[in-house]
Amino acid sequence: MMRLFFVPIASGRRNRDSIYLYGMSKRKPPFPSPGKTYFELDIKKSRIAGLGAFATGKIPAKRKLGNMGGEIISYREAQKRVKQQPHNVLFMVEFDHEPIALDASVNGNALRHINHSCEPNTYMRRAYRQVEFYSLRPISKGEELTCDYGETHHDGKLPCRCGAKNCRGFI
Repeated sequence: MMRLFFVPIASGRRNRDSIYLYGMSKRKPPFPSPGKTYFELDIKKSRIAGLGAFATGKIPAKRKLGNMGGEIISYREAQKRVKQQPHNVLFMVEFDHEPIALDASVNGNALRHINHSCEPNTYMRRAYRQVEFYSLRPISKGEELTCDYGETHHDGKLPCRCGAKNCRGFI
């Protein structure tokens, strides 16, 4: 049996372009989450961790950067996949109030490379089975995009390497 969900985009405008149609099987929950970026980003080596997403031009404050691409999976499947991924290389975002997660290692986009910072320049919003990113302040050309991951499964044991003045020391 197939269930359909109509999911509005957070733009506030209601038209044909502001609705996504999702199909989700009760037995096989993995389905794609449309990933789209509204600003061009470069992926290159980060001083924080691995690869990072960098602005190729100026990004104004309070603008939607896009939706993280990936595959929506059950929480149980997410736990299995986390165990299979290399140490400290996770592209998984869990949703509050739903036993699901977005696996950005499958059909992901540049937004999956946004690293953690205790002094971020972006905000992550998890809603309507999508992970959206917004700029908190103006972002300069060449600046790395960062987000405060908040509470994680690392239980404050993973050392933070963001280098911010107000760094908490651990994620």
